[in-house]
Amino acid sequence: MKRLLDVPAPAKLNLFLHVVGQRPDGYHLLQSVFMLIDWADTLHFECRRDGQISREDLNGDALPLPEHDLVVRAARALQQASGSPLGMAVALDKRIPMEAGLGGGSSDAASTLLALNRLWGLHWPLERLLPLGMALGADVPFFLGGHHAWVEGIGEQLQPIPLPSGDFLVLKPPTGVPTPKIFQSPDLKRDEKRAKIEDFVANDAKQIFGWGRNNLQPVASHWCPDIETGLQWLNIQGLNGRMTGSGSAIFAPVQQTVDLSTLPTGWIAKICKNLPEHPLIGWR
Repeated sequence: MKRLLDVPAPAKLNLFLHVVGQRPDGYHLLQSVFMLIDWADTLHFECRRDGQISREDLNGDALPLPEHDLVVRAARALQQASGSPLGMAVALDKRIPMEAGLGGGSSDAASTLLALNRLWGLHWPLERLLPLGMALGADVPFFLGGHHAWVEGIGEQLQPIPLPSGDFLVLKPPTGVPTPKIFQSPDLKRDEKRAKIEDFVANDAKQIFGWGRNNLQPVASHWCPDIETGLQWLNIQGLNGRMTGSGSAIFAPVQQTVDLSTLPTGWIAKICKNLPEHPLIGWR
């Protein structure tokens, strides 16, 4: 059994995000397309025979690890479900910004499940990992699935779809967005008309990356004015941008060189490519 593993955890972009309803339990019903991109964290795993689970950050962050840390929760969930006596030590090289709507934490959790499934010699099929992923967060099953996907329900209904290759400028302002407040806001539009997957895939590459809208964006912009600042900056560059997920990151497809010299101080900018599939697709 291999004792050491280094694994990537890629980010995602929401090409659009429609809120089409709300369940009696308060969960919102969504429609979206999730797209994998090559902006990724890296997790360095080592198997522990003492059953202990530990995590450290490689980016110099000395803050105490939060109890809700998804990497640790994923490891403990798999350990408990499988009854494995083994543990792990993981070092996280965090590259995906937090509070961005890029799915970094969910992706870290999915890669943890996949890595420990192999490192601990469990060899569970994807079907056994998916319930653990859903319990950790609505986006985790997407990263376990490994393909761009048409997403419905609360995030648990996934249909893989092909997407044309493309380049995207992703911008993250220095401020984040309080996701719970967005979904609690009375100003959130919750009755977007349901879209059809066949209408989406019928578009060409230029149209498909600008299709639909993000219903969370107006409310998120209220809490984070930097979102509108960034969208206006993209517009000046001749780019049509929108927010991904619950923000605060925004993105735009690009086909030309972009001058980043006028980007406001403190912003993070990265040119990303979409991935053909998750780099750990063969581990499923």
